[in-house]
Amino acid sequence: MLKISNNITLDENEVEISAIRASGSGGQKVNKVSAAIHLRFDIEASSLPDYYKEKLLSLKDKRITKEGIIVIKSQQHRSQEQNRDEALERLIELIKSVNVVQKKRVPTKPTKGSVGRRLDSKKKQANKKRLRGRVERE
Repeated sequence: MLKISNNITLDENEVEISAIRASGSGGQKVNKVSAAIHLRFDIEASSLPDYYKEKLLSLKDKRITKEGIIVIKSQQHRSQEQNRDEALERLIELIKSVNVVQKKRVPTKPTKGSVGRRLDSKKKQANKKRLRGRVERE
């Protein structure tokens, strides 16, 4: 059982885990040992509450396919067990992130002092440029 929160758990049978060969360099071992983990989780077929399903399907995440399947590949570690644990942890974090409510941004205005300083510096810069210009003869 994977514990998402106090009252939400996932059965490990809902998560499809397969071992694959890791990509990249690694010498002779990388060609003969399947240490990387490929995790697939079908959101629609899961036992998650509908709220979580809707939020996960509405996420703009490259790990979620159009069919509603979460695909996570873990190949950071040299052992299959560590990669499996990391992939499951990433799945749990993704599901938990749905429940976090983003704080609404409150737009702010610049202070009068900062506006004044900005305009003063613009006037100084304009005056400097004007003085560099052509000298008019009377």
